[in-house]
Amino acid sequence: MGLKWDQAEEIAEVLAENHPGINPLDVRFTDLRQWVIDLDEFDDDPGSSTEGKLEAIQMAWTELYREQNEDDE
Repeated sequence: MGLKWDQAEEIAEVLAENHPGINPLDVRFTDLRQWVIDLDEFDDDPGSSTEGKLEAIQMAWTELYREQNEDDE
């Protein structure tokens, strides 16, 4: 069973692996949406994304990014 839009933390983990070093706050929602849709693990209706779902993914990814880069601060 693949990833769905409401699985923000799981999607964020895969995005962090696929795009290391990228600050998620620098990613436009249009790009973020496409990156999620392009994931091999993604299995949901691309048209059912919302700004709220994308924001939840971005915030979960931001948390991971900060944890992974806290030594650099």
